[in-house]
Amino acid sequence: MTAAQSLLTVAAEGPVDRIPAPVIEYAQLAPTLIVVGAAIVGILVEAFVPRRSRYYVQVFLAVAALASAFAAVVGLAAAGYGGTKAHIAAMGAIAVDGPALFLQGTVLLASIVAMFTFAERRLDPASHGNRVDSFAAQAASVPGSESEKAAVKAGFTTTEVFPLAMFAIAGMLIFPAANDLLTLFIALEVFSLPLYLLCAVARRQRLMSQEAAVKYFLLGAFSSAFLLFGIALLYGYAGSVSYAVIADVVDGTVAAVDPALAATMGNDALLLIGGALILMGLLFKVGAVPFHMWTPDVYQGAPTPVTGFMAAATKVAAFGALLRLLYVVLPGLRWDWRPVMWGVAIVTMLAGAVIAVTQTDVKRLLAYSSIAHAGFILAGVIATSAEGVKSVLFYLLAYSFVTIGAFAVVTLVRDAGGEATHLSKWAGLGRRSPLTAAVFAVFLLAFAGIPLTSGFAGKFAVFKAAAEGGAGALVVVGVLSSAIAAFFYIRVIVLMFFSEPKADGPTVAVPSPLTMTTIAVGVAVTLVLGVAPQYFLELAGQASTFVR
Repeated sequence: MTAAQSLLTVAAEGPVDRIPAPVIEYAQLAPTLIVVGAAIVGILVEAFVPRRSRYYVQVFLAVAALASAFAAVVGLAAAGYGGTKAHIAAMGAIAVDGPALFLQGTVLLASIVAMFTFAERRLDPASHGNRVDSFAAQAASVPGSESEKAAVKAGFTTTEVFPLAMFAIAGMLIFPAANDLLTLFIALEVFSLPLYLLCAVARRQRLMSQEAAVKYFLLGAFSSAFLLFGIALLYGYAGSVSYAVIADVVDGTVAAVDPALAATMGNDALLLIGGALILMGLLFKVGAVPFHMWTPDVYQGAPTPVTGFMAAATKVAAFGALLRLLYVVLPGLRWDWRPVMWGVAIVTMLAGAVIAVTQTDVKRLLAYSSIAHAGFILAGVIATSAEGVKSVLFYLLAYSFVTIGAFAVVTLVRDAGGEATHLSKWAGLGRRSPLTAAVFAVFLLAFAGIPLTSGFAGKFAVFKAAAEGGAGALVVVGVLSSAIAAFFYIRVIVLMFFSEPKADGPTVAVPSPLTMTTIAVGVAVTLVLGVAPQYFLELAGQASTFVR
């Protein structure tokens, strides 16, 4: 018997340690699992269901899965997982607590109404006898090529957008609930990659759409790299990727975790640089200045239903992750990150509001508006109090429905080239289609933060939390930025109602009940949260405690 064989024999004779089976709380992860399951079934639908039936199957599957996932979130909240039973599930990877459930519910509700705009097929005139939606007939064909013309003639539709959106939503559900840095990174990639693809599949202006996708992909890859490098540095600092362990090492309550990392552990340079890099990755996703460069181009180039979905749901997920990082992992570094976040919030509010004044395209104007809103929400993040978390949760709920509703209205105003997004085309819209203009005016007033709209209640909550948290100067800047922003929102309203309509102006398409529902829900939520916000503020307050 050789030496190697004898070693093997001896090793086998000794006790074999069993690899412990992972403990997964499937019921508590049900919302995410339902959405992932629907996304996988959606891919099988693309493979096996006849082409003419796919659209109906995909729409039903997506809406049913999102509604089921929302019911699961409500069930978990009712069972007390948002409060007394809050804990860390999936072997430390995912937090099931108030903020996670509230944000998951918001993402799912926003996604349901966004799916209705994805499914809209009555806005464009029928092509070769087939109804068409906002997405390319065949995404793989070169714009303007013979294969594209053949696909349009055959009535093809890119129904893959539904499973792609479902994968994105699944990542968005995990992102604000991630309880370790690796889960955070995986969730980021799971929701970013489908969004890069969705941005590239517009039916009209396909080259602009593909350019938007490439810009988003390249800048998104940079932000992912920053985030991953930051994760590596924080692991070197704390010897763990778990939020709770890193927080304990920052506080000094835990000494060395891993002997192999003893030389680097506790090195403040690793902590500060790693924390800064992770913050950069998250600030890119929320569209804060100076990481906002992608926002106007991507919002303008992407298909409008995708823009609305992305503008609402991505912000909710990214701010959830940002809150958890700052409040759970780095509360011990508050004096280091607060001044930086002050600067970012001030620059974001002012830049978003000032640059929006110069815009001539509705989608770009809404993009800069979303940048300004990221600054307003950051004011609530900086409050570092339960009141701050509550105000941010409420603002995200209010903002997401206003945004999806506003972009749904943009899809209705059309000319021969598709959507008429240039502001000059919207002149006199109030005389040509009073209802459409009035609904858009409601959304613009909510963005401006006018009383009796959800925007006012959200801004008031955020600024109040910031002022109580000692950030009074930030509130002054926020109010000034809101005043600048109100100017360009009201300018659009004046343009619609007090300008003469042009003879060759656009028409307002009559949508199917799907888009009507999206817009009606947006208006209803905007007014209800503006007139009677108390119940929802209390709900956000009950959901504002993070589990560690």
